[in-house]
Amino acid sequence: MASSSQAPLRVLTGITPSGTPHLGNYVGSIRHSVRQSVAPGVQSFFFLADYHALIKVQEPALIQRSTLEIAASWLACGLDPEKVTFYRQSDIVEIPELTWFLTCVTGKGVLNRAHAYKAQLDKNVAKGEDPDADVTAGLFMYPVLMGADILMFNAHKVPVGRDQVQHIEMARDMAQRFNHLYGDHFTLPEAEIDDAVATLPGLDGRKMSKSYGNTIPLFAPRAQLHKQISSIVTDSRAPGEPKDTEGSALFQIYQAFASAEETESLRKAYADGIGWGDAKQMLFERIDLEVAPLRERYEALMNDPAQIERTLLAGAEKAQALSKPFMASLRHAVGLRNLAAGKDKGQAKAAKVAKPSFKQYREKADGLFYFKLLDARGETLLQSRGFASPQEAGRTIAILQAQRGEALAALAGQLEPIGTEKIRAVEEALEALTETTPGTTSGS
Repeated sequence: MASSSQAPLRVLTGITPSGTPHLGNYVGSIRHSVRQSVAPGVQSFFFLADYHALIKVQEPALIQRSTLEIAASWLACGLDPEKVTFYRQSDIVEIPELTWFLTCVTGKGVLNRAHAYKAQLDKNVAKGEDPDADVTAGLFMYPVLMGADILMFNAHKVPVGRDQVQHIEMARDMAQRFNHLYGDHFTLPEAEIDDAVATLPGLDGRKMSKSYGNTIPLFAPRAQLHKQISSIVTDSRAPGEPKDTEGSALFQIYQAFASAEETESLRKAYADGIGWGDAKQMLFERIDLEVAPLRERYEALMNDPAQIERTLLAGAEKAQALSKPFMASLRHAVGLRNLAAGKDKGQAKAAKVAKPSFKQYREKADGLFYFKLLDARGETLLQSRGFASPQEAGRTIAILQAQRGEALAALAGQLEPIGTEKIRAVEEALEALTETTPGTTSGS
């Protein structure tokens, strides 16, 4: 599991190779992540998520080309493979194996709630089709693969957009269930959201996205960059008429590249009635000022794919120095062991069988004491309301252990409502607890 507080903070960033990098990727992820990658006390992992790309891209040449373009983009923008671990997901053979381990401890109900899966189901229902039409097992299992990416390296922080926070929460759930069954192996990751990082509008004013077809390629040739910026949608106000910065895609893109002083200067020009052609020229010049030196480095990298391949393989070797021994320990933990090897000291006794358990804890937010009843897989079956003291919580647990299912109705006011589908599971868990010495585990 995670090491002491003296260990470096591990930050993991994944990039899916499913298209050509654009200005939105640069402003929303690449620029900020590269700067943060050299922060003191941080151990950074960056990977090209090519397994993930297979979920939505079935064009082999596109996967290969996009992987090359994205690797070249990150390196051109300053990512230093000597200071970070930069690798291709498919080079880490331990990741698919860990994905299976996590699959075996992840409830299907958890995956049913994944946003991408639910969105596809809703789309199918709206069209009057079979809810699971065009839903592959890859789409359904996407959160487990993402969980394996994160947990393989016990990342503490994962920079994501708000739409990805659910996947980090799922990874935490997988880690907790595995730890409950097999001992503490995984750190519980946290999502890192930086609201200061800009989200760029595209050519049509909507969020810049490949799915909208409104992107500006990050390393487009200078003439193409100028042409695309000239096509940004603006309103019909003529030169001399004051213009609003609010809702102006052109102004928002400029602001993401400019200094505060430069931004204020353009804001004043808007109020003074700058013509759209002049404003677009200012935007082009400001973007090209920052991107031109990077473009030169990018083009050199794209002309030497063998160098990028060597860089990724070296990164994979660095990553596997961690993943190989860790996976060996996980294999042993789940029972995939050398049959000829002697028993460990702790194996002389019968293997521990996971049982339901109570977990009693205090919430920092309100200072009250709570408990949960967990099943053998670590899933919450029963959640209490808050108690003023741990003794009160303990007495309620004792009543449940003594009276079991008969106490549920009497204690209803002290417990969160239980769905009818869970009542039987709660009763069975309480029955199972009577077969061993009752007790609770504490946590914060």
